[in-house]
Amino acid sequence: MEAPIRAREALGFILFSLLFSICRSSSLNHLLISNAERRIDLSSHIVKVFLTLKVENAGSTPTSEVLLSFPPTQADHLATVEALVTKGKRKKTTLVRLDVKPTELPDAPNDAKYFTIYLANPLKSGESTTIEVLYLLTHSQEPFPAEIAQSESQLVYYRDSALILSPYHIKQQATFIKTPSTKVESFTRVEPSNRAGTEIKYGPYEDHPPYSFSPILIHFENNSPFAVVEELVREVEISHWGNLQVTEQYTLVHAGARHKGVFSRVDYQSRPTLNGASSLRYLLARLPPRVHSVYYRDEIGNISSSHLRTDSRKSELEIEPRYPLFGGWKATFVIGYGLPLQDFLFETSDDRRYLNFTFGCPLLETVVDKLTVKVVLPEGSKDPSAVVPFPVEQHLETKYSYLDVVGRTVVVMEKKNLVPAHNSHFQVYYTFKPIFMLAEPLMLASAFFLFFVACVAYLHIDLSIRK
Repeated sequence: MEAPIRAREALGFILFSLLFSICRSSSLNHLLISNAERRIDLSSHIVKVFLTLKVENAGSTPTSEVLLSFPPTQADHLATVEALVTKGKRKKTTLVRLDVKPTELPDAPNDAKYFTIYLANPLKSGESTTIEVLYLLTHSQEPFPAEIAQSESQLVYYRDSALILSPYHIKQQATFIKTPSTKVESFTRVEPSNRAGTEIKYGPYEDHPPYSFSPILIHFENNSPFAVVEELVREVEISHWGNLQVTEQYTLVHAGARHKGVFSRVDYQSRPTLNGASSLRYLLARLPPRVHSVYYRDEIGNISSSHLRTDSRKSELEIEPRYPLFGGWKATFVIGYGLPLQDFLFETSDDRRYLNFTFGCPLLETVVDKLTVKVVLPEGSKDPSAVVPFPVEQHLETKYSYLDVVGRTVVVMEKKNLVPAHNSHFQVYYTFKPIFMLAEPLMLASAFFLFFVACVAYLHIDLSIRK
């Protein structure tokens, strides 16, 4: 009896999958891109790509999904993808954020990776809409040569395609690539193409079928420091006595061309723009306002080369490593600070408490290979849950501190390949009974009381053997 039922279930699943693939392929055939413009910014080691797509529905049925495709070499370094659509006309236009989710399609040509953009309103037959896409790439610029001396500039390779990879037919397209300087050693020419100053233009190209691809290679100078945090552990400890303590442990590396030869401190200080143009001299951390008790130290001890600037909106901490970082050099350090609890801890209508804090790395223009955020809840907290605006790995731990009995619940969130665009707010919800706040004071009072009783008993007890 069970075998026919399972057979029918399997047949139903196959039919559903077939119907879904037919609908998806139909939407692919009905959509086309009348105009596409791509702007690639190579000013820093984080590649920023702005893509404008004018999508038309040339079919007979409405559709609410638009596919983006990426070559596998880019998909492995893709940090974030965002999509916006313009609503309204003239001065009353507003940008509406669209949902973007990764999608797997069978028989993808050349192992292309897909993301689906979900439109706010279905695109009817004959209608068109303009979608603004922003995606960021990390570790996409390859230093060449791989090793340079202190006085040499840093040259890198960037690989891409002159044609936009898309599952749709593109009527007209153009690509603009901005380099950090006018020093471009070479670039692949795909006519029509030209270079003027710091901009390389490919196109316009007309009437290219789906999945058209034309590889290009650009060799140019990029002396911006490739600041990469290999691992960052942020611990946010909540104390209901009015303080929020944040501790951040960094493992920083300069991921640019490796330094070769001898480092000369004299040459570096006399002419730093020529002797160490691509070195990492300082870092800027954007901290929350009303920060206090800030410290910056490493394994040796406190590092005094830091400057803190605060105002009502933000706090900026400028830090300098003990030594300038050249390609391949590493540094480990710790940043800690305190914050007023009332700015970040709130209550819901059902008497639950939640922490509203920023996810990501406070250091500007840095890539984080692996980030671990630990939120240490007060002892006695129950039912913790985290709400993060993007996928992360979550699990719970237990931490023991001073005067803890059952330990503190720790909500752990992990994510890889982060950029400054991930510095958005997340929330951690939990329940807490105020009676637990008296646990540690009562323990201290009981300890002092027992110690006092022991002292009194010792003074009044006669332990001598003489009478």
